[in-house]
Amino acid sequence: MDHRLESQRSSPKKRAKLVLSNIYDRATLERRLAAEPFLRRTLSFYRYVRLEDPKTLREQLFLEWDALGVLGRVYVAREVINAQISVPQHNWEAFDSALNQWPQFAGMPYKFALEDDGKSFIKLAIKVRHQIVADGLTEDQYDVTNVGRHLSAAQWNELSKDESAIVVDMRNHYESEVGHFKGALLPEADTFKEELPEVLQKLRGKEDAPVLLYCTGGVRCEKTSAYLKHHGFQNVNQLHGGIIDYVRQVTNENLENTFMGVNFVFDQRLGERVSDDVIAHCHQCGSPWDRHSNCANKACNLLFLQCPECATQHQGTCSSDCQDVLNSSPEHQAEIRSRAGSRDRSRRFHRARPSEFSAGEFAPKTLK
Repeated sequence: MDHRLESQRSSPKKRAKLVLSNIYDRATLERRLAAEPFLRRTLSFYRYVRLEDPKTLREQLFLEWDALGVLGRVYVAREVINAQISVPQHNWEAFDSALNQWPQFAGMPYKFALEDDGKSFIKLAIKVRHQIVADGLTEDQYDVTNVGRHLSAAQWNELSKDESAIVVDMRNHYESEVGHFKGALLPEADTFKEELPEVLQKLRGKEDAPVLLYCTGGVRCEKTSAYLKHHGFQNVNQLHGGIIDYVRQVTNENLENTFMGVNFVFDQRLGERVSDDVIAHCHQCGSPWDRHSNCANKACNLLFLQCPECATQHQGTCSSDCQDVLNSSPEHQAEIRSRAGSRDRSRRFHRARPSEFSAGEFAPKTLK
């Protein structure tokens, strides 16, 4: 029986009950992934489509994909499916065939990872959501069947040369901080919900200009393009397949790459290098660095940029307070984590400001 899906009995006399979720701790999952003797393919896909019963669909997909050893993070809502997964190489054809058996998902375009060590995910999690992307919009504020024109990489490069074109990054600031298209408008928003009105305000008065939207894989641009068209923008375009597929196309077709830096991804890797440009800086010392990590103090878990030297000096933590916690007793750390569980978790990532490279919480490292 597959280790990610097991039958459990509350007593010998009761019927076994399927557990349609992971039941193992992180350490066990990581050991099992490391011991796998086969390769995996990491990919993502999404589709806006009417799904009448997301809960039942979620259960059926979990059974199918768990049996094939699929790992990853999948969200299902009435309007869309959005998946980031890894599939055992030897089960790829079976997975592709199974997905195509669903009429709603037939002919699904896949976007494969640029850098893939097969360790992107440690478990399979499929969740039902009211909305895949929390946007705060009501259904009368957009129409997902009326979206912008989808551009190939070649079309994107050509149209972005137009002096009147406005390139807009529809990702959060911590994503664009480490990588973005040259000349792009980079919103300061922390969430997609905050970003939509900010972008709308910045674009006011430019309703007839070519607007070029991009994001990681395309799902956020679908909603944004529909939102902008609803508000009267006439020439809305979006990068088909997002940054992930853009890089595939420029590589395969030998096109110019205009994306600088790292493409942030939402899995264990936290990023894929697209170009050699390092456009971000360590949040503790200010030296060039563009790879995210999470604070080693699990009660904090802040997402931030920390160079190897600072990681050594601060033991992978984001502040002196967190370093103190990390070096405290296991009992004290458990108490801290317990208290953290009930606090406001809105501060999930660090917003870099130049002043913080020399003072404040993110103090500079000691040079020796």
